Amino acid sequence: MASPVNPPRGMRDFLPADKARREHALGVIREVYRAHGFDEIETPVVEDWSRLHAGLGGDNEKLSFSILKRGITPEALAAASEAGNAEQLADLGLRFDLTVPLTRFYASHRAELPPVFRAIQIAPVWRAERPQKGRYRQFVQADIDIIGESGALAEIELITATSEALSRLGLEGCVIRVNDRRILFGLLAHCGFAPDQHDRALITVDKLDKIGANGVVEELRELDDAAAERLGGVLAAIEPALVGDGIPLTGDAIRAVLPQDPAAGGEPSGLDAGVENLAGLGEALTGGLPEGVTLRFDPTLVRGMGYYTGTIFEIAHPGSGSSVGGGGRYDGMVGRFLGQDVPAVGFSIGFERVVDLISLPEDDGPDAVALVFDAEASPADLAALKRELVGRGHRVRLEKRQKNMKALLDRVAAEGFAGFANVRAGARRADELEIRPLA
Repeated sequence: MASPVNPPRGMRDFLPADKARREHALGVIREVYRAHGFDEIETPVVEDWSRLHAGLGGDNEKLSFSILKRGITPEALAAASEAGNAEQLADLGLRFDLTVPLTRFYASHRAELPPVFRAIQIAPVWRAERPQKGRYRQFVQADIDIIGESGALAEIELITATSEALSRLGLEGCVIRVNDRRILFGLLAHCGFAPDQHDRALITVDKLDKIGANGVVEELRELDDAAAERLGGVLAAIEPALVGDGIPLTGDAIRAVLPQDPAAGGEPSGLDAGVENLAGLGEALTGGLPEGVTLRFDPTLVRGMGYYTGTIFEIAHPGSGSSVGGGGRYDGMVGRFLGQDVPAVGFSIGFERVVDLISLPEDDGPDAVALVFDAEASPADLAALKRELVGRGHRVRLEKRQKNMKALLDRVAAEGFAGFANVRAGARRADELEIRPLA
């Protein structure tokens, strides 16, 4: 017996029902984002190798797929491999996210774009992940970004649009966890970590949900034993506030869970801007989100990408063991390509995780019709029937009658057809058919 032919490891095929559900979700997301004033763009699936490894993508750079230079000889390949010099081997690579291509796109086309540019990008990306549930080597990202707006209005627009998209997809119980990197840096400074230790410390804090507070403290002792111990106390004090309904995104609730610095006579140094930013977001968004979407402050939220500079957010859903979306402000990233700072912030829906949580809506009527025909039916008659029904706006599938009609009708129902009609020999006009709902 021949072995099954499977897609490459970490990549997937999609059957018609799966593809229909994905296209429905993509259509909803696009419609909502366009209604909120975002415009869709498209960038190449490959970027220059040097751009993909410019230090902007964090750990994702290590997971990127490289494309060998054209015409490279086996001798050159062996020499570069032995030297560990990947740049001698590759000049291009598959994109590992949509943010790096967007910043390059903006730097290339800034003169043709409005002062504040609102972009939609929905496209596949590739990472050399270890395949597991919810993690694939090829997957779709659905991003919206605002470039050129430095104020909180950008975050408000992103959260509002993303919340409506989640609601329109039928996802209930979504919690958008929000933090500010300035609050994280302020907490680290309050605990005694030196500024040059902050990035390294946040990498460890980002593991909190995996290794727990004790694990974070033990790992951070390598940087500063006393500072790690103080951070452990801060985390222990914050933890009770995160259970249950969590921490509301209000100034009073945020300040209530942050440690006070007696030396400063108030909040720890460096926290003011972050606290005021989040309090303003919470106030602006109060009453403005759809039912089923909640905003909460989470001072332990880090987001692993080192390019974030201010607000960060992540979507949690009770049906998923991982986040189903996230993003944040990355003001310094565009400037790496443009030579001058440009404010930017983005929000990405984790499409592969979201699409597993939704169902296709039920059809209001039998717009998708299966015509079940006898063997004696004329091909010309069948073609005429199909042409007439398609002209009336139906989706039409021709199916030859089988002995097991239940199996046939179950299959076409699973493939999205809502109605069927039996076609007898000689039938040529749609009015001669009785279209019955499959339900």
